[in-house]
Amino acid sequence: MRIVFMGTPEFAVPSLEALLQSEDTVVGVVTQPDKPKGRGQTMATSPIKQVAEKAGVPILQPLKMKDPAFLDALRAWQPDFIAVTAFGRILPPVILEMPPKGCVNVHGSLLPKYRGAGPIQWAVMNGERETGITTMLMDAGMDTGAMLLQERIPIDPEDTAGSLSEKLARVGGPLLTETIRRLKAGTLTPLQQDHSQATMAPLLTKEMGQIDWTSSATDVANRVRGLSPWPGAFTYAGQERWTIWKARALGDPTTAEPGTAVAVTKEAIHVATGRGLLAILELQPANSRRMTVQHYLAGHRLTPGFRLHSIPHPG
Repeated sequence: MRIVFMGTPEFAVPSLEALLQSEDTVVGVVTQPDKPKGRGQTMATSPIKQVAEKAGVPILQPLKMKDPAFLDALRAWQPDFIAVTAFGRILPPVILEMPPKGCVNVHGSLLPKYRGAGPIQWAVMNGERETGITTMLMDAGMDTGAMLLQERIPIDPEDTAGSLSEKLARVGGPLLTETIRRLKAGTLTPLQQDHSQATMAPLLTKEMGQIDWTSSATDVANRVRGLSPWPGAFTYAGQERWTIWKARALGDPTTAEPGTAVAVTKEAIHVATGRGLLAILELQPANSRRMTVQHYLAGHRLTPGFRLHSIPHPG
């Protein structure tokens, strides 16, 4: 079969690599345009483009999905399948209808739960204990197509969105090739989703990182995990912004005002929340690097009673 692959970030790399090693032929790759990155704003290529270049596969990077020149180039590849993993763009009907065997998507959740752009992050933030990969036939909706295969994996208590994404990506590659193999063999029956059970996982924004100390310690810890590595959960110690990278919910009850540091140990700052204590273990002060609390305390004197706030606060 002739396959066109569409994807952009690191999460999509195992899917492309699995296809490149399969019996089918990847005739072309579509990925997002190069973008300026870092302080120097140098142009950076996507991880998928780097893999495709190394493999010698033709690449298209359209600015618009309906651009006539792009659509002509895509048709010229004559794909039997289009495989999509974390491409980051909505495919218009003209593309969805192009390959005779259909468009197959690799999605990082157990559909119909967590449709949308941030399924891995929201699963962690919501304290889920299990997630997985779903392959599906794409339609015009947002992750609403008929399901093909699913593989479940547990979410470990220490998992962040970053670590969980790596685990799911490794599942996605083999599941994609197995899906295409069984579709070719005619041994796979698409299963319509139960739309009444659908939940959404919208795109993350930087503002979502703001910690609400009136939430429970468990909710705050899950938010810290779910927003790592991007955009990061943050709070303010006076006027200084702290990004919290690692925290653990403690069972200890507290009557202290939410946001109050009730204890400072060598390894953690224990902060009162709306329910229970949160142990902050790793943080990153503004204009500094990520560090353990032990390292931070080596250069800063903190005593119990100081407050953390959701917004900058005087004093």
